[in-house]
Amino acid sequence: MDSLDPENPPVLISPEHPHQRVWKFWGTALWGFVVFVAMFVGQIAVVVFFVLKGGGPVDLGEAVRVVASSGLAISLSVIAGLPAVAAALWLAIHWTRTPFADYLALRWTSWRNVALGVVGLVVLVEGWDQLSRSTGHDVTPDFMIDVLKSARSDGALWLLVLAFCVAAPVSEELFARGFLYRGWSESFLRVPGAIVLSSLVWTGLHLQYDWFFFGEVFCIGLWFGYIRYRSNSTWLTIALHGLNNLGAVVQTMWLAGSS
Repeated sequence: MDSLDPENPPVLISPEHPHQRVWKFWGTALWGFVVFVAMFVGQIAVVVFFVLKGGGPVDLGEAVRVVASSGLAISLSVIAGLPAVAAALWLAIHWTRTPFADYLALRWTSWRNVALGVVGLVVLVEGWDQLSRSTGHDVTPDFMIDVLKSARSDGALWLLVLAFCVAAPVSEELFARGFLYRGWSESFLRVPGAIVLSSLVWTGLHLQYDWFFFGEVFCIGLWFGYIRYRSNSTWLTIALHGLNNLGAVVQTMWLAGSS
């Protein structure tokens, strides 16, 4: 396996743009917070819309909880977060004078890296599934089953698949493996620290899960971080993330159908 801090790392900024720069540790952290807030605002706006549409009950917290269990509302919320993230990232990257695609490593890679990424992801997910069975833990979070059943009853199953398998992977990977990794890997953290810290931040976005699934998400984040480093491609981690979520949706559909 390649070293995480090679002596001759790939050149990420083309020589035709000598005035380009990259946000380092604190710049990436501060702009990352802005991107997170944009994602939150974009997603919560949909929840607020459903609350107001329902007549504005007195207990707003309870209304938000009920709406948050709606497959349709969650699907639209996740999708709404994507343009908000893209806009915030564009603003942050615009100040660096680096092309958007270059900064976020929006480039393809070799099929060898694709195969490695897929095989590693399958082994990792299967390992966690076996661990969950051996410890008596649920293989799929109850949250996922409830949301899928709700989306199916609302006739929005296709929208849920679009949200979980396309919108979420794109927005989360652009944020974590695109923006956060890029800046932190060129700071004092170097590549290993950037992989770990961006994985921790990404894990923190999944507050709907318990400690067991936190561990799984974090390990998957570490693998995505390594693949991002090895391939220098965020498109690949987006594809792997989408594949992982698709597998989770299919598994949840099977469990929901048999329950």
